[in-house]
Amino acid sequence: MLKHTAIVGTQWGDEGKGKIVDHLAKKFGVVVRYQGGPNAGHTVVVGKEKFALHLIPSGILQSDKMCVIGDGVLLHPETLVGELTDLHKRVGKLARLVVGLKTQLIMPWHIALDGIAGGKVGTTKRGIGPAYADATARRGIRVMEALDKKRFSVRVKEEAAWNKKMIGVYEKHFGVKPKERKDYGLIGVTDATKIIREYRRYFSQLKRFGVGFADTSETLTKAEKRGQRILFEGAQATLLDITHGDYPFVTSSHPTVGGLFIGTGFRPRELSVIGVAKAYSTRVGNGPFPSELTNKIGEGMRERGHEYGTTTGRPRRCGWLDLVIIRYAARINGLDEIAMTKLDVLTGLKTLKVCVGYRLGGRKITEYPADVTVLERCRPVYRTLRGWNEDISKVRRFSELPRAAREYVQFVEKACGLPVKLVGVGPGRQEIVTR
Repeated sequence: MLKHTAIVGTQWGDEGKGKIVDHLAKKFGVVVRYQGGPNAGHTVVVGKEKFALHLIPSGILQSDKMCVIGDGVLLHPETLVGELTDLHKRVGKLARLVVGLKTQLIMPWHIALDGIAGGKVGTTKRGIGPAYADATARRGIRVMEALDKKRFSVRVKEEAAWNKKMIGVYEKHFGVKPKERKDYGLIGVTDATKIIREYRRYFSQLKRFGVGFADTSETLTKAEKRGQRILFEGAQATLLDITHGDYPFVTSSHPTVGGLFIGTGFRPRELSVIGVAKAYSTRVGNGPFPSELTNKIGEGMRERGHEYGTTTGRPRRCGWLDLVIIRYAARINGLDEIAMTKLDVLTGLKTLKVCVGYRLGGRKITEYPADVTVLERCRPVYRTLRGWNEDISKVRRFSELPRAAREYVQFVEKACGLPVKLVGVGPGRQEIVTR
């Protein structure tokens, strides 16, 4: 393994990246989240305890680490305070947490606008799209401004006034009014005085928790000079990338490895890229899904795999593993290897299918279409493999897996031209096979 490593999702997210990051973190000094916001969720299971993380890097449970929320992340301070409050109640000592000074803030008006204009994409209504749009339009408010009381007051008053007008346009011309979201801290929507007071309180709480604020690029450069290895954690996944995903059914950031450079301002001198792939496929929300199963097999995958969103609780659509997607993710990210998760969920199925290509009209294609309207017309071409019945959750050596399970993994390796080095055989921290 090279000095630094990036963990990226190869499908539509929810691949179990948190488990892989938590497993590998013991070999690294720093764990960095480089994009996305509280619309993403990583679940880490330690013993009988389940930890749902939304903003905090998955290495937070290892106290000898430093975790960094990078500049490409959107920070909702109330969510971060809530996560830290819960973790401190349940865990004795956490990793040191640092937040990038250039990190953009999610403000109440972003959540309001997301609720009004989420559209056909099916957003999580967490304010992600509007916040990234403001950042691009140079209207965003950053962490460094929130740390300066006078500057923050000026900026909030400016943006609250502007967004009050914007929300008024929706109300007047479309008859749509934002709802108060007490469950997500939609405080006053555009009440500048209240927002300033509440956000100052959040930042005071973060400081009391020992959260540091620093330049991400400088922090990581210094860590590298000290000889520390850095583990980079992406949220969401390749097919949700704003540029390379199934546009417009995508998120608003870059979950691909390119987002690492944008979201940290740091170029790792040596980097290994691991793509995390679930042993089957899932998708949340709208968008094409060639290998989707709308039958009892798909329902069984959902129940056995507990396929409900960490952040939203929405049921995930389930289907067979799609290798066209994995090969596309390998090309976009320059993957070096694959970590396969949730192999245990396939236990008990007599036969398994793997999508190896698509049929488009009268021809077969093996490359992922750039045009989502073309993808919608694609039909899966399957290869059928044997299933297994044995419980594999206690297995820790690849050679001890049932022969059919080994053949399944080896088929994926051969079809993708990449080694599968890690195989998840259960949700727990120790339930993993290392090859």
